[in-house]
Amino acid sequence: MKVFLIAGEASGDKLGAALMAGLKSLRAVEFQGVAGPLMQAEGMQSLFPMEELSVMGLAEILPKYRQLKRRIDQTAQAVLDAQPDVLITIDSPDFCLRVARRVKAASRIRTVHYVAPTVWAWRAGRAEKMAQVIDQVLALFPFEPPYMEAAGMRCDFVGHPVVSEPVASDAQAESFRSDNGLADAPLLLLLPGSRRGEVGRLMPVFSQVCDRLCKDMPQLRVVIPAVAHVADMIVDATKGWKTPPLVLDPRQGDAAGFAAQKRAAFRAADVALAASGTVSLELAASATPMVIAYDMSWLSRQIISRMLKVDTVTLVNLVSDTRAVPEFIGARCRADLITPAVRAVLADPMAQHDAMDLTMERLGRGQADPGIRAATAVLSGLGTEP
Repeated sequence: MKVFLIAGEASGDKLGAALMAGLKSLRAVEFQGVAGPLMQAEGMQSLFPMEELSVMGLAEILPKYRQLKRRIDQTAQAVLDAQPDVLITIDSPDFCLRVARRVKAASRIRTVHYVAPTVWAWRAGRAEKMAQVIDQVLALFPFEPPYMEAAGMRCDFVGHPVVSEPVASDAQAESFRSDNGLADAPLLLLLPGSRRGEVGRLMPVFSQVCDRLCKDMPQLRVVIPAVAHVADMIVDATKGWKTPPLVLDPRQGDAAGFAAQKRAAFRAADVALAASGTVSLELAASATPMVIAYDMSWLSRQIISRMLKVDTVTLVNLVSDTRAVPEFIGARCRADLITPAVRAVLADPMAQHDAMDLTMERLGRGQADPGIRAATAVLSGLGTEP
């Protein structure tokens, strides 16, 4: 069986790796495509560095449009040359769906898109456009299939891989604190994102938040688990901090060791200040209370804010149908607003517990592994028994 997969960012790389592992457990599979380090570890050689596609926001895409168009053409041709049994595109719709459109125009290759578009949040018409080039959707959230099916696509809720990923124990968290000289100090986890653009926008705000917090709590310590291709930006952004943060750099040491350290840091933290995205689910899995903040370019902010149909973008809030996690998006992404929210979470860390627990339950905790569920759905869509 031949499968062509495309991932465009770190969260898609995680989904793709879990799916690849699931497919390998059910079939003999040959993989080709665009992949990050996790998918490469599962046996794929990437057509080009996945990081080239890690661009978000309308204004951010425009300057790189010509380069992205070349990669779209290159990738679509690679799919057509490979003639796989199925093309699976993972999130990153600005890139992936353009590739799928070119592939569909020139072939009958089955197309599957992993991660349903957030039509329940904004731009409802995307589902109908997507149905022109996508045969099947793999959904992460249980409320999504009706939206996709109404547009004419098969849609399977497969759960979210976050529910089956390992979580550090309390003992491992204590060891992390001890090994890094953190003792019982209040510990703030900073997660400024995986894209260079968002790190560039968020780190100045996050730095101000840390400075304000440390004035009231001089004992506060900060840990920042970095993504490899933005680690240099984070190191530069934290130079000169009065209380130097502990930066976990994946470029130092092996991948397994870094992953274990990151999990332990999540579990050890008293509160996290994080960019909006999948990371909020990782925090919920570790039972780490959080504050979410995000900003984008002025143009993207103006356009997207007028299209939003929901009053929260935090996944824990959406899945649990609560507003337990405070968020500061766009114009509200300011240190003077964020700092009091972080203090409030530190004062009442259990306030988010029920919402985080419900989120994990609704995403499939305790059920079959999401990678297996996704692989089974793909094979079913191809008309073969798992």
